[in-house]
Amino acid sequence: MTVSTIGSYILPGIQTLLDTRTRLDDLQRQLATGQKSTTYSGLGVDRGLAVSLNAQLQAIGGFDEAIKQISTRLSIVQTTLGRMSDVGRDLKTATSTAPFDPDTAGQTTLQKTASSDLGELLGLLNTQVGDQYVFSGRDSDKPAVETVDHVLNGDGQRAGLKQLISERGQADLGSGGLGRLAISALGATGVQVQQDASPFGFKLAGISTTTASATTAAPSGAPPTMSIDFGATNPNVGDTVTFSYSLPDGSTESVTLTATNSTTPGPNEFTIGATSDLTAASLQTQLTAATGKLAKTALMAASAVKTSSEFFAADVDHPPLRVDGPPFDTATGQVSGTAANTVIWYSGEASADPARSSAVARIDSGLVVSYGTRANEQGIQWLVQNVATLAAMTFSPTDADGQARSQALNDRLRSNLDVPAGTQKVENIQAEIAATQNAIKGTSDRHQQLSATLSDFLNQVKGVSNEDVGAQILALQTRLSASLQTTAMLYQTSLVNYLR
Repeated sequence: MTVSTIGSYILPGIQTLLDTRTRLDDLQRQLATGQKSTTYSGLGVDRGLAVSLNAQLQAIGGFDEAIKQISTRLSIVQTTLGRMSDVGRDLKTATSTAPFDPDTAGQTTLQKTASSDLGELLGLLNTQVGDQYVFSGRDSDKPAVETVDHVLNGDGQRAGLKQLISERGQADLGSGGLGRLAISALGATGVQVQQDASPFGFKLAGISTTTASATTAAPSGAPPTMSIDFGATNPNVGDTVTFSYSLPDGSTESVTLTATNSTTPGPNEFTIGATSDLTAASLQTQLTAATGKLAKTALMAASAVKTSSEFFAADVDHPPLRVDGPPFDTATGQVSGTAANTVIWYSGEASADPARSSAVARIDSGLVVSYGTRANEQGIQWLVQNVATLAAMTFSPTDADGQARSQALNDRLRSNLDVPAGTQKVENIQAEIAATQNAIKGTSDRHQQLSATLSDFLNQVKGVSNEDVGAQILALQTRLSASLQTTAMLYQTSLVNYLR
């Protein structure tokens, strides 16, 4: 007869104790972490669902990180654009009330303000977020614009805005000081005005008179000429003749001369002579004087505005136009400047696609936002060029036409800073950015709600109930205690004890 040892019965019990202890340790871990398992395999049939939920949450986390970075950038861009808009409004108001007080350098108080404002605008356009220049388009690793000193005064061999305004001003005024017009007699009793064939100076827009017996001829020919002929009949006192000119900036100015019996006619008057030929001679003299004054005032202001618009419309791929000179006062055309001889104010990326497209990011599986900005966008460029025009002009305290020229410039820039219909405003750019911000915020809010839902679902899959785990731990502890007691008693059993 074979007698089995007691140990052969104890060993399975010990293994059961170890398994129970392992289970108890796992339950204690669950109670501490709130998780069913430290591995996906431990989740059983729910492991695939847990993997999917985690992947969705990680994707949302990645999108939210992009949203955070974009939101920071757009917030800074909006603040920058807001300040730029304030600069434009303040300067527009100042053009209505600023006195004409040029210093020895030819700068009025208003122009000094404009110079300071231009420096601020250019500084704002070189704003960085992290290591990126936000107004450089895709070329975000380099500054968007030149410094105010380079823009106005040039840099070594490169000409700045002031030099280009001077060159264009000479070309528009012409060697005769009449805006490239030729004013001459038409027979014995008439006056004619002819423009030249160059793109500079005044261009003829029209002629009219209240003298019924006079004959007028509208601009025609190549180059165009317009005229008035009194014939044998003198005009009456108070009759007027109006000559209208188109200026380089697209504006129109008129010279209206009124007939008078005075032998010393005042500004914008002409003397009725004993005969119509003497009247025509007086008209020619007075028209020459009035046109010369208009050339030194309104034409020079319009010339500066035109030059500035061409200067700021340029980029690295399209340098600004310059007068083909010297000499400039007899120049007949324009040539393209180069990066070697002309300052290019905007040095960022200048593709033809919309500025917003220069920076894009996916913020959701089905949503991509465009949030790029460029300093040469029309709304920004328009503001900068008008502020720069005011800053670049000079007015000598001894110039008899200085105040009138300053007023003509202020009037134009005040109208421009009000931003004409059809021209983009800085506020339009702000509105586009705000629309993007709203889309981002809506996506972020949706992500927050979805993340909460997915996290709750994942917790249900991976998580445990503390109450259930606690109950299981108590049950295991009770079983383990009983098993340990039984095992201990078995270990104390011997043949002697058994035979007793």
